[in-house]
Amino acid sequence: MKYPPFLSPGDKVSIISPAGRIEQKVVERAAELLRQQGFIVEIGQHAFDGNNIFAGSDLSRSADMQKAINDKSVKAIFFSRGGYGCLRTHNLLNWSSFFKKPKWLIGFSDITVFHAYLSRHNIASVHGVMTSMFEKDELITSSFLQLIELLKGKVPEYSVATHELNRKGNVSGILTGGNLSIIQSLRGTLLDISPKGKILFIEDIGEHHYHLDRMMQNLKAGHILEQISGLVVGYFTGIKDEEPAYGQTASEIIKEAVAQYKYPVVFNFPSGHQLPNYPILLGSRISLKVSDENVIIKTL
Repeated sequence: MKYPPFLSPGDKVSIISPAGRIEQKVVERAAELLRQQGFIVEIGQHAFDGNNIFAGSDLSRSADMQKAINDKSVKAIFFSRGGYGCLRTHNLLNWSSFFKKPKWLIGFSDITVFHAYLSRHNIASVHGVMTSMFEKDELITSSFLQLIELLKGKVPEYSVATHELNRKGNVSGILTGGNLSIIQSLRGTLLDISPKGKILFIEDIGEHHYHLDRMMQNLKAGHILEQISGLVVGYFTGIKDEEPAYGQTASEIIKEAVAQYKYPVVFNFPSGHQLPNYPILLGSRISLKVSDENVIIKTL
């Protein structure tokens, strides 16, 4: 696995909008916070465009990202938000210059499209906060500060509380994954997950219980769940119930889907569509230790 170079004060970074449209003031405030961390910030020309639900047309969004990819002086690309549109953007990109000189890509949710592509090419990326999560109630979030530390070279090591549904065990492997809906939508494409020996991270927002079960059963039927060596479950935020009620929580649905396997499983890891949103280094080799006392995730 290849790591892009870590960042230093004075490095140039870019903020672009590859998917949903976003308010200009949110991005401009995020740019100011990045400048306070010592970075030179360039905002994509079309970052504030609007075209239905998208931040501009497919061509304009991909043009901004292509420019950031090709610019050798840009050391990291921050994404303003997810939503929907990254696969449409990805389909228009030429990544050849990126492979010659990789740079950090940072985001989550729909940004899982780009994480999946880089995973296929053995290049690490960061599942971490985007612009609206840099601050909360006019205070800089700890998740933003953790992200900056990671990008400057402090690789993650987390100790988190245990959960009643956790499955104990010790394992190491390459961390992969992201938003479950995106992972499932990429099945059968060139961005499909390569699961063998990987530790899979999943999170999601706004899904119905039955759809969550459908996605987990897809991963099971596709022999994904039997090949991974560990599972880390982040937030499943705003999961919707039906009438009549589905009868299981999100965690219980996931636990049932992996019940026949023996690898360690972690629930309620603090990463996903709410704060705190711990940054994780996708593509890194980690150790996962799940005990009755706590969960320790360490980048090796």
